[in-house]
Amino acid sequence: MRVLIIEDEAKTAWHLLDGLRAAGFESEWADTGPRGLERALTGRFHALLVDVMLPGMSGLDLVRMVRQAGFPTPVLFLSARGEPMDRIKGLEEGGDDYLGKPYSFPEVLARIQALLRRAAMDTPPTKVEVADLIWEPESHRVSRGGMRVDLSPKEYHLAVLLLENLGQVVTRRQIMERVWGLGTPADSNALDVQVKRLRNKLDEPFDRKLIHTVRGIGVVLEDRG
Repeated sequence: MRVLIIEDEAKTAWHLLDGLRAAGFESEWADTGPRGLERALTGRFHALLVDVMLPGMSGLDLVRMVRQAGFPTPVLFLSARGEPMDRIKGLEEGGDDYLGKPYSFPEVLARIQALLRRAAMDTPPTKVEVADLIWEPESHRVSRGGMRVDLSPKEYHLAVLLLENLGQVVTRRQIMERVWGLGTPADSNALDVQVKRLRNKLDEPFDRKLIHTVRGIGVVLEDRG
């Protein structure tokens, strides 16, 4: 099991790293919000330990972006802010649990193990197939016709959104919220550019088209034969 620790205090991070490794976990440490976000989106982790107050980006914003990108990785917030409203805010932004400082490592470990047990009961499919298009969520791999397709982060997030809603129209607003974040105008040309780029990689080289535009509404991914 791999755990990503996103914490700017080195002493705290090393304490967590040593404890998790002693408990049999593989651990990695990111010391800023932007670095943590990049690793959370590109690495393969079973849980995230996130400090709320981080340089460059708050832990709340980081987790919100991880959720908008479609990653269900369990999140345990660790924070000096332990008031009830702070805990509520953390859970509302996508956290699964919230532990106020100071805390003991045995409690951190127990909460991580509880989150992992909960996640194991709701394990996503290991593979999603549409015609010859295959998405493997755990490895973030997308392939078509037996060949891996390399996608940019935005292209991947768009592809995942469409794959999660097979046969259903995904609106422009939904795409903008997932790929670019809340508050971005849904009529942005950036959306059309991103859909075109994804279509160029997943559809254009093949006779069988899977990505279809529903004019004025959005996009749907389905096999129409």
